[in-house]
Amino acid sequence: MNRLFVLILSVSVLACGDGKGPKHEEPTTVSVSQEEAEQSSNGEGVKFPIYNFEGLEPLLHRDDDHTYIINFWATWCKPCLEELPYFERVGAEQKDNKVKVILVSLDMPHMWKSRLEPYVKNKGIQSEVVILDDPKQNEWIPKVDIAWDGGIPATLIYKKDKRNFFEHGFTYEELNVVLKGFIQ
Repeated sequence: MNRLFVLILSVSVLACGDGKGPKHEEPTTVSVSQEEAEQSSNGEGVKFPIYNFEGLEPLLHRDDDHTYIINFWATWCKPCLEELPYFERVGAEQKDNKVKVILVSLDMPHMWKSRLEPYVKNKGIQSEVVILDDPKQNEWIPKVDIAWDGGIPATLIYKKDKRNFFEHGFTYEELNVVLKGFIQ
């Protein structure tokens, strides 16, 4: 595995804390059978589209009359999970204004069936969910945004040539303020 990816992943996990210091919570244990891990790693039976960056990139550059909110997240990232309801709410409320939310999961292959699918189902997520599975992070991260260090949550909002990238979590109110600049 690429050393930079491991570093970015480690920093992301640490950065995904709530900023209040360590908590004494029971660790979450995910039990994954060897068969399930092998099946997930090759994408068989996964309910969401799986892209390498080349396949995902067209979703980041659509040239139509929609405003796109592309959120990079993972089920292991607490701030990501905290902001997902806001993306869901804004996506539902702004549907008539041609706003489309796409949630790009950065979960690891062994998590797709055991964590990602159950999470999306249990939370009733209606936004489009896709999986980005591309180990060449050094190449694709700067293509999303040149200043992005790879930490999540991260969100790209764009409409045609107008683009804003945010490397932080959102509140519902903050997301609406930013979105107003795209749908007016």
